[in-house]
Amino acid sequence: MGNSYAGQLKSARFEEALHNSIEASLRCSSVVPRPIFSQLYLDPDQHPFSSADVKPKVEDLDKDLVHRYTQNGSLDFSNNLTVNEMDDDEDDEEMSDSNSPPIPYSQKPAPEGSCTTDGFCQAGKDLRLVSLCMEQIDIPAGFLLVGAKSPNLPEHILVCAVDKRFLPDDHGKNALLGFSGNCIGCGERGFRYFTEFSNHINLKLTTQPKKQKHLKYYLVRSSQGVLSKGPLICWKECRSRQSSATCHSIKPNSSVSSTVTPENGTTNGYKSGFVQTDAANGNTSHGGKSSTSSSTPVRPGNFSFSPRPSYASVDQATMFISGPPKKRHRGWYPGSPVPQPGLVVPAPTVRPLSRTESLLSAPVPQTSLTGILQPRPIPAGETVIVPENLLSNSGVRPVILIGYGTLPYFYGNVGDIVVSPLLVNCYKIPQSENKDLEQLGLTGSQLLSVENMILLTIQYLVRLGPDQIPLREEFEQIMLKAMQEFTLRERALQMGAQCVPVSPGQLPWLARLIASVSQDLVHVIVTQNSLAEGISETLRTLSEMRHYQRLPDYVVAICASKIRGNEFCVIVLGQHQSRALAESMLTTSEFLKEISYELITGKVSFLASHFKTTSLGDDLDKLLEKMQQRRGDSVVTPFNGGLNEYVSTQEAAAMIPTQNLDLDNETFQIYQPQLTVARKLLSQVCAIADSGSQSLDLGHFSKVDFIIIVPRSEVLVQQTLQRIRQSGVLVDLGLEENGTAYQRAEKYVVRLDNEIQAKFEVFMRKVKQNPYTLFVLVHDNCHVELTSVISGSLSHGEPSHGLADRVINCREVLEAFNLLVLQVSSFPYTLQTQQSRISSSNEVHWVQLDSTEDMSCEEKLYFGLNEYSKSLQWGITSPLLRCDETFEKMVNTLLERYPRLHSMVVRCYLLIQQYSEALMALTTMASLRDHSTPETLSIMDDLITSPGKNKSGRGHMLIIRVPSVQLAMLAKERLQEVRDKLGLQYRFEIILGNPASEVSVATHFVARLKPVCSCLELTWRGNEAEEWVPRTYQDLEGLPCIVILTGKDPLGETFPRSLKYCDLRLIDSSYLTRTALEQEVGLACCYVSKEVIRGSTVALDLSGKEQEKVTVSENDSDELLIDLERPQSNSSAVTGTSGSIMENGVSSSSMADKSQKQPPTPSFQSPANSMGLEEGVSTGTVGAGETLKQECDSLGPQRASSTTSKPSSSSSSSSSSSSSSSSSSSSGPQAVPWPGRPVQGCRGLDAALPPVVILSKAAYSLLGSQRGGKVPSSSSLLPHSDVAWVSSLRPLLHKDMSSEEQSLYYRQWTSARQHHADYSNQPDPNSGTQACHPRRLLLTGPPQVGKTGSYLQFLRILFRMLIRLLEVDVYDEGEINTRHSEDSEVSQSEGEPWPDIESFSKMPFDISVHDPKYSLMSLVYTEKLAGLKQEAIKESKAEEPKKRETVSMMLTKYAAYNTFHHCEQCHQYMDFTSTSQMPDSTLHAFTFSSSMLGEEVQLYFIIPKSKESYFVFSKQGKHLESMRLPLVSDKNLNAVKSPIFTPSSGRHEHGLLNLFHAMEGISHLHLLVVKEYEMPLYRKYWPNHIMLVLPGMFNNAGVGAARFLIKELSYHNLELERNRLEELGIKRQCVWPFIVVMDDSCVLWNIHSIQEQSSQPIEAGVASKNVSLKSVLQHIEATPKIIHYAILGVQKWSSKLTSQSLKAPFSRCHVHDFILLNIDLTQNVQYDFNRYFCEDVDFNLRTNSSGLLICRFNNFSLMKKHVQVGGQRDFIIKPKIMVSESLAPILPLQYVCAPDSEHTLLAAPAQFLLEKFLQHASYKLFPKAICNFKSPVLAVDCYLNIGPEVAICYISSRPHSINVNCEGVFFSGLLLYLCDSFVGADLLKKFKFLKGATLCVICQDRSSLRQTIVRLELEDEWQFRLRDEFQTANSSDDKPLYFLTGRHV
Repeated sequence: MGNSYAGQLKSARFEEALHNSIEASLRCSSVVPRPIFSQLYLDPDQHPFSSADVKPKVEDLDKDLVHRYTQNGSLDFSNNLTVNEMDDDEDDEEMSDSNSPPIPYSQKPAPEGSCTTDGFCQAGKDLRLVSLCMEQIDIPAGFLLVGAKSPNLPEHILVCAVDKRFLPDDHGKNALLGFSGNCIGCGERGFRYFTEFSNHINLKLTTQPKKQKHLKYYLVRSSQGVLSKGPLICWKECRSRQSSATCHSIKPNSSVSSTVTPENGTTNGYKSGFVQTDAANGNTSHGGKSSTSSSTPVRPGNFSFSPRPSYASVDQATMFISGPPKKRHRGWYPGSPVPQPGLVVPAPTVRPLSRTESLLSAPVPQTSLTGILQPRPIPAGETVIVPENLLSNSGVRPVILIGYGTLPYFYGNVGDIVVSPLLVNCYKIPQSENKDLEQLGLTGSQLLSVENMILLTIQYLVRLGPDQIPLREEFEQIMLKAMQEFTLRERALQMGAQCVPVSPGQLPWLARLIASVSQDLVHVIVTQNSLAEGISETLRTLSEMRHYQRLPDYVVAICASKIRGNEFCVIVLGQHQSRALAESMLTTSEFLKEISYELITGKVSFLASHFKTTSLGDDLDKLLEKMQQRRGDSVVTPFNGGLNEYVSTQEAAAMIPTQNLDLDNETFQIYQPQLTVARKLLSQVCAIADSGSQSLDLGHFSKVDFIIIVPRSEVLVQQTLQRIRQSGVLVDLGLEENGTAYQRAEKYVVRLDNEIQAKFEVFMRKVKQNPYTLFVLVHDNCHVELTSVISGSLSHGEPSHGLADRVINCREVLEAFNLLVLQVSSFPYTLQTQQSRISSSNEVHWVQLDSTEDMSCEEKLYFGLNEYSKSLQWGITSPLLRCDETFEKMVNTLLERYPRLHSMVVRCYLLIQQYSEALMALTTMASLRDHSTPETLSIMDDLITSPGKNKSGRGHMLIIRVPSVQLAMLAKERLQEVRDKLGLQYRFEIILGNPASEVSVATHFVARLKPVCSCLELTWRGNEAEEWVPRTYQDLEGLPCIVILTGKDPLGETFPRSLKYCDLRLIDSSYLTRTALEQEVGLACCYVSKEVIRGSTVALDLSGKEQEKVTVSENDSDELLIDLERPQSNSSAVTGTSGSIMENGVSSSSMADKSQKQPPTPSFQSPANSMGLEEGVSTGTVGAGETLKQECDSLGPQRASSTTSKPSSSSSSSSSSSSSSSSSSSSGPQAVPWPGRPVQGCRGLDAALPPVVILSKAAYSLLGSQRGGKVPSSSSLLPHSDVAWVSSLRPLLHKDMSSEEQSLYYRQWTSARQHHADYSNQPDPNSGTQACHPRRLLLTGPPQVGKTGSYLQFLRILFRMLIRLLEVDVYDEGEINTRHSEDSEVSQSEGEPWPDIESFSKMPFDISVHDPKYSLMSLVYTEKLAGLKQEAIKESKAEEPKKRETVSMMLTKYAAYNTFHHCEQCHQYMDFTSTSQMPDSTLHAFTFSSSMLGEEVQLYFIIPKSKESYFVFSKQGKHLESMRLPLVSDKNLNAVKSPIFTPSSGRHEHGLLNLFHAMEGISHLHLLVVKEYEMPLYRKYWPNHIMLVLPGMFNNAGVGAARFLIKELSYHNLELERNRLEELGIKRQCVWPFIVVMDDSCVLWNIHSIQEQSSQPIEAGVASKNVSLKSVLQHIEATPKIIHYAILGVQKWSSKLTSQSLKAPFSRCHVHDFILLNIDLTQNVQYDFNRYFCEDVDFNLRTNSSGLLICRFNNFSLMKKHVQVGGQRDFIIKPKIMVSESLAPILPLQYVCAPDSEHTLLAAPAQFLLEKFLQHASYKLFPKAICNFKSPVLAVDCYLNIGPEVAICYISSRPHSINVNCEGVFFSGLLLYLCDSFVGADLLKKFKFLKGATLCVICQDRSSLRQTIVRLELEDEWQFRLRDEFQTANSSDDKPLYFLTGRHV
């Protein structure tokens, strides 16, 4: 190859040489040019090289140069000349033939007015490299950029463009004489003379201009695009030995080895410099064809067939492309006779470090290269000449694994070697952080020496099996373990004696010793001078080998140099290993291109002709013809008959199978795991909304819309459409009408092809136009083609490049506030890198499915990758994961015979032959049986015999995975031809599964499929079933067929359950990344019935337990039989189920029984369609508003602001009811499971097994290896070819890591490569944080697990939740006790807005309590109650439901909200500022004395700065003096006068404390009344509210205390304000005396009016309208003479409000929850501050008995929200001293005990225990009163709830009080509670008691109890016993209450 003209026609050369010679002689002044003939023919080295010729020359090289080679890698010349000077001298001598002296030269003057500055051309343009290094310079084809030296500017290089024909090749030969160049400054072209050119660029020479002297360097562009000085131009032969010669020969300096190196040692990823070279390479234009003639130069380190120049670069950062861009064709452009430059291959080098440095210290700069690298000449010993015909002679293309040190340069036939950087990063130990090292158990000081690395490498190679190839990940772990050992040993030695390292002298001996055990498979060659010697020796031996001689698999070349220390590399010679390593260097796209290139150029013709004959040597085509003739017109019967039964073609085409009753009638369901994951997604969305980052405001949206983006696969599009249609989600989200949803579904699924841009723009326009719709962009299978838009320009016309990036990461998507991006993937590793755009907290992982223990409640189990690996341990005879050893042996034999073909081509041809011969062997030529592998034979046998077994014609599916489309088409044609000639065309179908096209099935097979599948579509399309064709693979259920699945990646298509075999024998060592390998096996993942796994694990036998379970579930059948035949209706309001049923028919009855009835367990999981619920979608039988509502409500942070739902009706009733699915509901959607395949005896088990997967040897060793319980090694591989490992030192990925942990692992240890879409998302260099997109989520789950169904369900519940956020559950209960209330005798006129004080005060007070929340309280005695029949009351009491009824209402603009509401308007009001956590607010103490408490009370106010205007502060010390009050006469329409107090406890998030909208945004004074210990929480959530903090002594108190203190404080403040305003001349009675006290659950207010009805007898309707709290308060505050009313309130809303109840616009009765309280009038009536329950009833009764007016406005009503947390329910009563954890619950009767007894004391307030006890103890305390309402219990001055069976007669002891008329009433009991001095013996003597009536006296302590009994003279009428004294079960510190019971004598 030395003379690349060899063998070409010489005429063209002659003409050109002649032309140039003449031109040179014209230009030359004195020297005679060389004659043409000597120039053409007499060069000494013109004959082709042979290795024999080369050898002596290498040996004769000047030894001096080698010795002078020094540490720094440059030449040490003793005469102290610089390299440049020496070059100059040589040039001068060399160029003239004689040794005449140089000729002085006079330069022509520059033209007038032109620039003469050095470094600029005459046009004044800058030419210096420094200024141009970043410019993009356009040069014509065939030109190169070179650097010229100007003597006046020694430090600068000038840039010129020169035609490369006038530059030399690498031997310093073959440059045409003359010159042709362009000025790149001003652009002037066509300088034909160097003299003229040198003038133009102002070289200002003193000698004659010579291109040889002044054009010094090639200029090259680095990967960062910086133009810099490259290798010297080799003008003379001997120079090639010293200077780094031509083309690529710059030596990258290893100190700059950046971490951008291609990490997994493949050339995956675009290497630097493609930008320039690809265009020049002609790859784009010529489709990557390459000529194989010997003159073709080949890129280093790669296969001659790589479709792109993958430089085997170690250091991307330093890999320069220099010299002429290489073409793959002869000549530079068509017809050009000019040769190419000779070949020098720079194998990128690693400079050895001086031995003293630690290996860790090699810096690893991340920065781009800015400096210009100086060329480093190579010493002569550093070159290797690759022998001619190496591959042809030896059949091996050696792979050189770069080790440690400097690799030599390769010349000659470099196409026959490959340089691989596979392990190079293992030897470059990165500069790790100390914390990273410690995490790995290493210290920075003691890391491996080169000697140790060499020994480890040899040991590793020895250990590798004959069919294994070195794996980088495996070796990295070995290195890590070795380092950990060293660190341990070092620690053990306590830093004493250093460990003795291997000395360089021992190394060769140890190395050979280790290799000696390898049975000659690993050789060690040790040389002294350079690695080149060892490599040359190895290659020479290889080329001289004969085929029968045994080669070692690996040769380790070690150079034990004294100067540079040890260096080494590994030469892989093993047939299998070298091919596998070389092939694994190509990316998938690259090797697919290579395959198509081999097919197009006919390289495979030898192989094809080899397969023209059968294994027996017969001509295949002739044999088939013969068989066809013998058969005639008849064909094998399609089904229900053997292979030897023939029928005519017409008959075969007409045969239709009977509908097989054994099919499963699969309705669509959503299964429990899918629901769980959908809920996880939803709660993650809520978490984003709650995060405070303001990135998502859920309260803003009222609708959900979506678009699903899928990869380019027609089947996947159809499959997704089918799921959308069957799930009914379009109707549920209100996006489409029921009738049109089928057609319209198509616009919701878009595939990533060239049309996506237009469709996506339409979608984004919709997003912008609908700000109140929340859009969800689902990117399904998002790991496919995730390349960046920028790298798309580099790809060789791959259509899908960068499309996903353009769509998902475009600015509009990132900025749209109403768009969520949900990326869905089974193999998310490429999205989990250091540059990931998805926050790790926004990842939602599938629920763990793998534990066999929790299977009890699942019907179907997921069978995925892990299960396949584990199944190898089942020990069953036919494993599910297999490797076809026989096939592998055949492949290896063929691969040796065809070393130049890609192994996949060979494998595919062999596979086609195997299947063809198996078909022939099974039908006509039994003699071929022995020539098919048993595996292939049994598959084909099963495939073609199963349809013959019955009338249904059902058969199996076989997938053959052939990634290359061309090979797949070839396979389909060949197999179809064989099938048709054998007459099997009606027996089974052969389908090409090409992602780019639809499924196409022959018409007679469609007819056979129709009865099975049309029922699926009938529901949707009505009569169109005639035109039904299969669109997805699932539609092929039961069809006997072979699917030849092609395409670069499987794209997530789901296969039918009839899939039985998955043939992956073509998936070989090109698939060495985790994603690539696992997604292939993912094809077979599916759901199987759990008996399979159980059965298989117990040696295919059903255990007894299992049988019991079966029988149990059969017994449950009555309750759970679900009517499968009835299509679910489409009218369901919420879930809109679409009533479709899944693929195929009904199951056999016994099976149906079993599987349709599970015991109703809430955790029921039966995920997914057995083959795919990947993605099975369905609505499940979810009750319309119920279960879904629960889903939304059960979310973590109680998103849905209110949350009650009715208990779902039990499964049995719901499912058997024949109503539409909207009426049925169930708690854990007990989806009707898909009955699995029948499990009856063995046949069932056989049918239900997951598909069998046949793997290649390479894949099997990775997936099947459960060696020592290690991970299936596939998971330790590089996760994806688009990412790279960050460091070679990293912990191992553990087997038991959850997917969350794996995600964190990959996020720490991998980074995106340059062409990855996430590459641009680099972490912020200062903070190290990366920019994650806040509205982007990632859903990951194993393949085919049901993710589509899950995200469709998520869309549905997201919509429900948005609606729920706009809804609220309010109590809806009618009033109670209406039958025994007093009639209002005073007539009122109906339409009055306000009561008239005169007439109102004449109305009697209605003592009965009507509020439904008190339905379980004691009745208040009235005379009317006494007259009622007891039974009637009993019945009404018994009906009371335990659970209070609620109804869902839409929130309106006037609602009160909790913290989850965010909107623009009330943002200021809520004051959530992310900048300062707490707004400015001040704490003020406020002290007043309370007569009731008998002490000073100190409260605290927390007042935000913005609210200080509502208060009065002292002038000097900012001391809080009072709260401002308005005047009665104030008339301000923009304010309410009364301060609003809201006591709240336990509801800092859920309390409805945001009154902004309810008050219509007007100013109002709102005070939250909170307990001291809860203050920080309330302050955090409500920073802008005024807080009134109760004293610490009230931390355990009930609501009575809060109301008491509010009232006391308000009265005290009223007095202060009266005093303050009096000084200003305002009368005391003019100050406004009212306050509002309202609960924290008041949500909406309504106004009601009676609609007039025209003369119809029916009662008039009620018109209700929602109004604001402001208008209600302003209306009530405007009541005439309002200061005469004590309490004003409104009635409670209920849907049962009738015009009857509104007849009287005002009532004088109890009011609750929301009251206007006149603190002036009620000054002497107090709330009981001890009370926990009924404090308002007690207060109302006391107010009324004081003669004060209570008025209820009936035309207003209040809605109260059902809040599930907080309030008073949170008291858990437990023992004060816990003895053991699991105590039985404490019963109410245990709340009291005898004094001083040994009873368990409880940790709860005494008053709370007492009230709880009284509620449950009426039977014990007042037996006579039970249900005896004529004889109530007499309660003096208090109302206590003593149980619903008892009536209480309330009597006030105050003088002049108004009491109920008790004449003639005999009381059944007497209750005295903490009675004061008003209660006297005389008062009690007025009342009469039944004989045996009981008494209960309650006091604070024992002494007051005794005093009370004496003072009231109770012993006269009542009889007491000692044992009738009790106390609450408190310790004495907690001040128990005491009570005494007695009987009336």
